[in-house]
Amino acid sequence: MTEGNFVDYVKMYVCSGKGGQGSAHLHREKYIEKGGPDGGDGGRGGHVIIRGNENLWTLLHLKFKKHIRAGHGEHGSKSRSTGADGEDVYIDVPLGTVVRDTETNDVLFEITEHEQERIIVEGGKGGLGNWHFKSSTNQTPRYAQPGMPTQEKYVTIELKVLADVGLVGFPNAGKSTLLSVITSAKPKIADYEFTTLKPNLGIVKYRDYQTFVMADIPGIIEGAAEGKGLGHYFLRHIERNSVLLFLIPADADDIKKQYDILLDELRRYNPEMLDKERFIAISKTDMLDDELKAEMKQELDNNLPIPYMFISSVAQKGITELKDILWKMLND
Repeated sequence: MTEGNFVDYVKMYVCSGKGGQGSAHLHREKYIEKGGPDGGDGGRGGHVIIRGNENLWTLLHLKFKKHIRAGHGEHGSKSRSTGADGEDVYIDVPLGTVVRDTETNDVLFEITEHEQERIIVEGGKGGLGNWHFKSSTNQTPRYAQPGMPTQEKYVTIELKVLADVGLVGFPNAGKSTLLSVITSAKPKIADYEFTTLKPNLGIVKYRDYQTFVMADIPGIIEGAAEGKGLGHYFLRHIERNSVLLFLIPADADDIKKQYDILLDELRRYNPEMLDKERFIAISKTDMLDDELKAEMKQELDNNLPIPYMFISSVAQKGITELKDILWKMLND
């Protein structure tokens, strides 16, 4: 999936159908002069329904659908015939989608399962025909109910990536390179910060045909929790990951300090993120000789509070061991 095709935020206007009007028809037939009321009910207006689809990974198909309207219910007719219901409109979304009310920013619901359905706006109820109002004192009612009106709403549809492992790190830490080596994904790779502007997903093939999903999240900078850099735009994608893999380059000035800053940004954005399993991969270690690596290891053993390992995506060193560790963390 190319970066331009990854759409994870859409605003739209949704409107249900109005209910059909009940009929005030009076029965007329040869030799039956006063057949009485026989007006049918109006049909229900169409709903607008959000539906989960496990085959979708992005909201690209909704990018240019800004107005969604369901069908109106048909009017009732003679012989107590009920009008046809208005056509429901289904909006398919990837799993991990959050639907908000645009005006209040309240979360209406989340879609996390395949074919899970939730109604955003309900169609108007059809009006009752005049035969419902027949009584001993009113045997020929010449009125019927009108259908209920439409419901309308402005909604924001937001995707939070559902991945097993989320890559967390500063810009240019080597996240995209690791993803391209460990999966079949083809993220954009370049030697400058913020090469990745939108999350990339890749499927990691493990032993015995087993797989797990890894997400390359755009680089975090200090102050991201307050919206600096790409801010909340990408931090929300980390919320759904089971394991957080912190990627810190071996040439960083202070590896422990970088880890602390990254962790603090996650904590300030959402403290629940600290409950996730965490692991550190020291990247770009192909430029270290054995002596320098031993010195770093001694220092990191004393400073880093969680397990870590050295890897090199370019030289493909430590990649198989990293897969083993991540698989174990996901399945413990």
